[in-house]
Amino acid sequence: MESHDKTGHDPNLPLPHARLTFGEKFRLQTWLMGIIAFAIVLYMLIAAKFVLISLAIAIILFSLTSDAINSIARLRIGSLRITNWLASVFAVALIASGLLTLSGLVLSQVNTVLSTTLAYTEQAQFAIASAFSFMGEDVEAAVLTSMRSIQFSTYLRTAAGQAGNLLSAVVLIILFVAFLFAERIWFSTKLENLVGDRAQAERISRVIGAIIRNVNYYLLVKSLVSAATGLLVFLIMSAFSLEFAAAMGILTFILNFIPNLGSIIVTLVVAVVTFIQVADPFITLAVFVLAGAVQFLIGNIIDPMLMGRALRLSSFGIIMSLAFWGLVWGIPGMFLAVPIMVAVMIVCAQIPQMRPVAILLSREGLADSHDEAPRLAVGKWSARDEATGKQKTGQDAA
Repeated sequence: MESHDKTGHDPNLPLPHARLTFGEKFRLQTWLMGIIAFAIVLYMLIAAKFVLISLAIAIILFSLTSDAINSIARLRIGSLRITNWLASVFAVALIASGLLTLSGLVLSQVNTVLSTTLAYTEQAQFAIASAFSFMGEDVEAAVLTSMRSIQFSTYLRTAAGQAGNLLSAVVLIILFVAFLFAERIWFSTKLENLVGDRAQAERISRVIGAIIRNVNYYLLVKSLVSAATGLLVFLIMSAFSLEFAAAMGILTFILNFIPNLGSIIVTLVVAVVTFIQVADPFITLAVFVLAGAVQFLIGNIIDPMLMGRALRLSSFGIIMSLAFWGLVWGIPGMFLAVPIMVAVMIVCAQIPQMRPVAILLSREGLADSHDEAPRLAVGKWSARDEATGKQKTGQDAA
């Protein structure tokens, strides 16, 4: 005799699949579409990284100078008034001259390092091998053989080719900045027409302003701190009459824009360059300790003191951002990792559904410390909406 439960269903037969509600289907579809969209965006980021990196740098330079241009445009010299287009032309010319000068300086130092490195190749091989002499002559000979098998000339030609791309990127950045300044007076009108609501457009403008202020403050402080660190490293190497002092100072200034990892890498590079030149472990140790002390003092005391409470970014979040953007955009991505992280954190803090992301990215879980702008409203689901199958818009949710 067949047995049935209280509902009349045979327990030996499999239960029928439960039907998903409209809201569950929508959420599942949203997750799947989000994964697909993330994959497409990731592919586009990698495929167009040269243009996107140049555009990101251009936007940062534009945001750094836009407020200054607005102040200049309000100045009056007697009865004359500086117009917006004249101030914009002056800003573009200033940015172009600065970028070209900086790229020329970097290329000249790269050429100097590459040409001199060939002369130090054999000396470097013996110096590195001698560092393993305490492990025995066999180990030292094995290390020397391994070093001689490395084709340094191939790596140097590759580095020279990568440095040659710098000028192309600079020209593209200058073009992007010029067109951004040409369109700057229409940004507010375009944003209002795009959103279709003046109040929502003002909220978005305040969020964008918060991103610009925080990124500008970070870059300003980081530039001053990196310049001071590079100058001190230059003075340390000059005090020991070492070559490449200027190159190591510039490298220190550049790599210090990469949080945490940059200072470690440049300190090790300075020590290796010192050891290759002098082959003296005591001088190398002295330079390493002094350079490390400078990095520690400035990076752990002065830098946080100047930053204050402006940027409360999680250290783990910074490492994850460096890893992700380093994989996507390489070394330029690591320089842009923190500005991008600041922008993501501020945007997520203004959207209720994305606040957990902002809390995870913040150091103390205080996602609202960056801006006083009201949060942006996005679509929400309620029980009544699930029954009707309609979603609230941002204004309805507000």
